[in-house]
Amino acid sequence: METYTKPVPRVTEETKPYWEGCRKHQLLIQRCKGCGKFQFYPRALCSHCLGDSLEWVEARGTGTIYSFSNVYRPPSKEFKELPYIVAIIELDEGVRMMSNVVNVLPGEVRIGMRVKVIFEDIHEGLSLPKFVRGE
Repeated sequence: METYTKPVPRVTEETKPYWEGCRKHQLLIQRCKGCGKFQFYPRALCSHCLGDSLEWVEARGTGTIYSFSNVYRPPSKEFKELPYIVAIIELDEGVRMMSNVVNVLPGEVRIGMRVKVIFEDIHEGLSLPKFVRGE
């Protein structure tokens, strides 16, 4: 495994189950036991009904590109591998998350393109969800 030099996510008590899932190559999202709706990013209260009865469930890991940007200029010296694609992925469960689309050329990415999650193991105990072309 190469040395990972980019900034790493800060794991908090609210996000710890999410990052533990990523380490196991499982994409976890929260579902409210009260209203049954999904949410992402992790938080202590339901973003729909403000209930505090949340559970972690494994997402299918598939979705579509809602929006994207091809990055040709690095925002800092750590992001020197260019170009790369930053996208908002709408998971099939209805929530949206930001991630990278990999193994696709920038000119091939389209809004509405189907994608599926993969995981990049960046160091012992931490993996990042990324997306590749899906079915």
